[in-house]
Amino acid sequence: MSEPERTPDGRYIVVRGRRWRATDPAIPDDVRSALQQHLGKARAEVGAGRRTGDDERVAAARTRVSAAKHGLGERGTPWWDLDDDARRERWESALHDLGDRPAGSS
Repeated sequence: MSEPERTPDGRYIVVRGRRWRATDPAIPDDVRSALQQHLGKARAEVGAGRRTGDDERVAAARTRVSAAKHGLGERGTPWWDLDDDARRERWESALHDLGDRPAGSS
């Protein structure tokens, strides 16, 4: 699969003419992969909950989608407005909220 088009500043991707915030490029590959896996599973869970009409399941899954997207830097304060420590804290906090231990923690 090819990489999506990016704006000249690299802060956004463009999909079908719509601009979306790009993932924080400072996130280590293993952390990005873990957050993307959580995001994919949570999105699938939203769909499953909607198909079965389980509003509580949908709400819980949407909370997980939001946590993963925040961790990836795609929601919340733009990653380019944060210093390195705040960016790291964001993805570590998201991993913790999603049930993963961030790298380097005990």
